[in-house]
Amino acid sequence: MRIGFLGDVVGKTGREGIIDHLPGLRDRHSLDFVIVNAENAAGGFGITERTANELYDAGADVLTLGNHAWDQNEALTYIEREPRLLRPVNYPEGAAPGRGASLYDLPDGRRILVMNVMLRLYMQPLEDPFAAVDRELNAAPLGAVADAIVVDMHGEATSEKMAMGVYCDGRASLVVGTHTHVPTADHRILAGGTAYQTDAGMCGDYDSVIGMDKEEPLNRFVTHMRSSRFQPATGESTVCGLIIETDDSTGLATSCEPVRVGGVLAPAE
Repeated sequence: MRIGFLGDVVGKTGREGIIDHLPGLRDRHSLDFVIVNAENAAGGFGITERTANELYDAGADVLTLGNHAWDQNEALTYIEREPRLLRPVNYPEGAAPGRGASLYDLPDGRRILVMNVMLRLYMQPLEDPFAAVDRELNAAPLGAVADAIVVDMHGEATSEKMAMGVYCDGRASLVVGTHTHVPTADHRILAGGTAYQTDAGMCGDYDSVIGMDKEEPLNRFVTHMRSSRFQPATGESTVCGLIIETDDSTGLATSCEPVRVGGVLAPAE
């Protein structure tokens, strides 16, 4: 199975980058399934049905969220009727609408489990992410129930992300980080056969402060005062993520390569 994963989509610029580049990526790399983290898709904060549909129409099969999942109020009801939208799996039972993990059927009958989990260091403290991921992996084992498994770990600390990768090694096809909006250079296949990257990076304008127009973040760092809301930067978008291929007999990764298309970062595809 050939799987594409694209990092946090930030505002209109990020959505335009997906619209411009994802159809070509799907075609050139014969992707079977594409996952996009979209928790910043609507004006940089949260998601709406309209912004989600733009990403689905461009070729995303599933959208994942994170700590900004509920910044747009309509997400609370939209997620209940949209099975392709996932929020963090480790909310307390009954505390949040929607789902954090789901099995999806490909047209050829293969099945992929996708889950979104929020880590805890320097983040909103949800329930134990390791226990939540373990529960979902045991419910749909790789190579038995699921032909591929992707874990989007939304977190701040590189140590916690690397620990999650090790924890899932051999039980997932891909464990990939989101949230910090900067692509890390550690994409690889771990010893047990799981593809891993600490952070996929963002889809947005890198002539910015993690996707936001530079003026207000700089003002807050220098003066410790707020003068306005953060606004997404509006320059050319760079689409960042990675593409993996799995062995259909085991579900483990056989290749893992970064993607950086458009914008100001060095290209990789």
